[in-house]
Amino acid sequence: MREVVLAVDIGGTKTVVALADRGDVLLDTASAPTPALFGPDAVVRTVVDLAAELLARSPGVRALGAGIGTAGVVDVGAGSIVSATDTFTDWAGTPLAALLRTGLVGLLATPGIVHVQNDVDAHAAGEYLHGAASGADSALVVTVGTGVGAGIILGGRPLRGARHVAGEIAHVPTPGAGHLRCPCGRFGHLEALGSGVGMYRHYLSLGGEPVVIDARGIAERAHAGDPVACRAVEDSAAAVGRAIASAVTILDPERVVITGGVARIGDLWWDAVRRSFHAEVIDVLQQVPLVPGRLGDDAPLRGAAASAWDVIEGRP
Repeated sequence: MREVVLAVDIGGTKTVVALADRGDVLLDTASAPTPALFGPDAVVRTVVDLAAELLARSPGVRALGAGIGTAGVVDVGAGSIVSATDTFTDWAGTPLAALLRTGLVGLLATPGIVHVQNDVDAHAAGEYLHGAASGADSALVVTVGTGVGAGIILGGRPLRGARHVAGEIAHVPTPGAGHLRCPCGRFGHLEALGSGVGMYRHYLSLGGEPVVIDARGIAERAHAGDPVACRAVEDSAAAVGRAIASAVTILDPERVVITGGVARIGDLWWDAVRRSFHAEVIDVLQQVPLVPGRLGDDAPLRGAAASAWDVIEGRP
């Protein structure tokens, strides 16, 4: 019987569950839309159903535990959601680990082993252990997609913060974003401009055509010479670069890894991020490398798997 863990990535759009071996290698995956607007019970049911589907088609495996990366601020010790944006209905206060321990009874060999962390912290762990941050003693891993997030590795360990919000770069006040509402409810935060959704809303505010529906479409129009699209990409990417410059000035990490769907739209975006970053940081930090992530959407799953194995093996 092959021993595995369940690795789970709960995002605002999609939930993915994977089976992972002791090397955090993903053996099989299943996914479904996240019912974020229908409350915690619906989200938990989606995870359980996907886990059952995977295990049903893998009769030769034994799941010892589950590692969860989820949207929201997470109290890792309690396995609960401390706070969340309005993307998820009633997510704040959810005792996610407890709900999943109950829901996964009969699927896990040891039902008590459920480790929950923020999804970007899981992403950072994946890139640190197996991807672009591998070999670095410290790293800032920034994800730019539907939203913006960051995970911090210092001395080889994740930095969570006294109130569990270390790395929440999404809510850094950002010049040029004052006309855009962040999902947290305030105006002028990084996510309001630097995310894929933020770039789209900024594009519309500049007079862009609403037929374009996402950051990739805006980038395509920018490459075709659309000046409004060029401005939207430039402003959004520059906001990300400035925020990274601020974080690097405080943390002085060995390496910065940038990943996520927006980070894959091309050189126009990357050039603006790097230009903005280098315009802001002091001379001694000019050599901090900004590198793309290597693992893509597998990163949070591999990081979540690694955390589950740490709990199973009794590693800190």
